[in-house]
Amino acid sequence: MGIFSLPKKKDELALVFDIGSSSVKAALFYMQKSGVPKIITSVREPIILEDKIEIDRFLFLTLKALEIVSDKIYAKHLGAPSKIFCIFSSPWHVSQTRVISMQKNTPFVFTSKLADSLIQKEIVLLKEEYLKKYAHVGNSLRLIELKNIKITLNGYETAEPLNKKTTELEMTIHVSMSEEQVCKKIEEIVEKHFSFREIKFAPFTVAAFTVVRDLFTHQENFLLINIGGEITDISMVKNNTLRESTSFPLGINFMIRTIAATMNSSLGEAKSLISLFKDGHAATSTANVLEPAIIKLKSEWLGKFQESLANLSNDISIPAFVYITVDKDLAEFFGEVIKTEQFNQYTLTESKFQIIFLNVQNLHNIAVFDKDAIFNAFLTIDSVYINRFLNKM
Repeated sequence: MGIFSLPKKKDELALVFDIGSSSVKAALFYMQKSGVPKIITSVREPIILEDKIEIDRFLFLTLKALEIVSDKIYAKHLGAPSKIFCIFSSPWHVSQTRVISMQKNTPFVFTSKLADSLIQKEIVLLKEEYLKKYAHVGNSLRLIELKNIKITLNGYETAEPLNKKTTELEMTIHVSMSEEQVCKKIEEIVEKHFSFREIKFAPFTVAAFTVVRDLFTHQENFLLINIGGEITDISMVKNNTLRESTSFPLGINFMIRTIAATMNSSLGEAKSLISLFKDGHAATSTANVLEPAIIKLKSEWLGKFQESLANLSNDISIPAFVYITVDKDLAEFFGEVIKTEQFNQYTLTESKFQIIFLNVQNLHNIAVFDKDAIFNAFLTIDSVYINRFLNKM
């Protein structure tokens, strides 16, 4: 090192947990100045699937999976992370795009104090709506992310609205919240393993939107679909703006439970039967029983999907480009469901759907993987989003 040279600043080591409805995943990665994270190890632990979902039991099993994942990451002894993040998929958060409007007969000045006041009122309203709908939550919710999407003054969008006069204000914000008890239990587990409690929580919806928007820059309008174990999430993006999000409680696990009941089998056997049928390897007698059951499942999922899109559209067209995150073993299955002729004729769609799976083929260039890191679409999206945006907060 020369006498006037400065020591090179090391890339920061970060840890991200991805908590969904079918598994808990984690990746240890270096946040690099290039914006391309270097993932040095990753692990995944499935959440034990049971015949029925009971809220407290489901949370217990999820936290148990988090304990196992934390143990595995800690046991690798690859370094202590300086920052820890937790990315939630449904049902662990609620997210909404909210539009705040204000009109007066005489001009008023838009200030940061006014904006904060209006946003806080909107957050209170959202909490009240959520607590009324989900009474089991109690009275405690934590705001995990707030994004200002756009501000218009007198009908014109402006990037620098502060201290300007207007008679008409409209703010579009995206708000995400989670149950306080869930966040606290996660913090306790993480602190026990890593002596680190300051976790930044965020929704997968926003992470996926941000990464897809920046990766596929030629598309300003698109749908984001995350098919999880218990829930399917759908978000609609128009003009590179996250407009609306919704979900319905049918994911991969409802298929497994239904087939288990149809075939009088265990859940594990049902999962194997679905895989055999999908690949065309099921015995003829078994396939004859499975086929009508799976056709019915496809129809049920598609019906809920169409209903959700109708609720999202509000008389505007549904984008034709669809980006999907789903277990790779069932990607083709759900792709076929979405592309059925019945769905292509849906009146609110722009044109025939073009489906892009967020997989290793589409995402391999946005992150670097060490030999101990197995590619996972969710962890790749999480680490890129954190590397480029969250670590600056």
